[in-house]
Amino acid sequence: MSNLPAPRPRRTLPDIAPVTWEHPADRAALQALRAIPGVDEVIRKILALLGGERGIRLLFQANAVRVGPTQFPRLWLMHLENCTTFGWDKIPEVYVTQTPIFNAGAYGIDDPFIVLHSAALEILDEDEIRTLLAHELGHVMSGHSLYRTIAATLALVSLGALPMLAGIALLPVKLAFLEWSRKAELSADRAGLLGCQDVMVAQRLDLKMAGGVRGGFFTNADLNLEAFMAQAHEYVNTNEGLDIVYKVLHTLGVTHPMHTVRAAEIQKWVAAGDYERILAGEYVRRGSPEDQRPLGEHWKDAKDYYSKEAKDFGQQVGDAVRSTASKAAEAFRNAQKRGSSA
Repeated sequence: MSNLPAPRPRRTLPDIAPVTWEHPADRAALQALRAIPGVDEVIRKILALLGGERGIRLLFQANAVRVGPTQFPRLWLMHLENCTTFGWDKIPEVYVTQTPIFNAGAYGIDDPFIVLHSAALEILDEDEIRTLLAHELGHVMSGHSLYRTIAATLALVSLGALPMLAGIALLPVKLAFLEWSRKAELSADRAGLLGCQDVMVAQRLDLKMAGGVRGGFFTNADLNLEAFMAQAHEYVNTNEGLDIVYKVLHTLGVTHPMHTVRAAEIQKWVAAGDYERILAGEYVRRGSPEDQRPLGEHWKDAKDYYSKEAKDFGQQVGDAVRSTASKAAEAFRNAQKRGSSA
């Protein structure tokens, strides 16, 4: 891991615009989602089902703990420090909810709020919690909260359990929501790194999300980040047989990318130099002309990204099909030989 930037005192990034860190496919995927017929109606009806932002917030007010200066004060201080790092003065509420499932989320519409699952707080150390909070703040700053709320609902509830959406071609809408959601996570991971400003901590968060354990038996000393990153690169570069097809099928119905993929994407972003340039002060300011970047540029970046993915997918699937066909033909010939010699 010697090629990674060394940890340093955290730098503030006044007025940084989310477009600075957003993944090239994130905004374009969101625009593509908005263009699908029926999306607006799906959003309206699901929000009505949930009771809108007020209904969602009331649920957590009733059954979670709101963080503040006198309630989980260390957690609140980390949250304030993240807001200071990004120069973000619209401080979102934070709630902690009791659940054994490791997760966190940003929900709402006009006044988004952050929810941390208690399982995450049990598994993560302070720096990793800071990273997780910055990740969720990144979602808020990018305006992801509304669409993530809808994506989470569509992912958790079967389409047949939503009779109010009858008559809408839901499967394309659901798949588009989930594809955007996965790309939005890559954007927020970058925000998480900018919050903690330690690449190893950001990647260790992925490691613990993949296989973190509770209790005092294991410590960070038991975790081998270098081995996890080797595992990540092994997964990302696997193209034997039909593995690439299985990867697509495994990912199709989920809101988040695989943890190894997320860790590898962080490393790729750092290696490209963008992270260091941002810390050096080279970033887009909120309200600047660059912040209003023409959609066409997002489409170009996204096209380049998806074109590479499609090319790799096509080549790997083609190799897999040819390999499978070759093996099948060889097996058939061997069977014929055995049959003729019997």
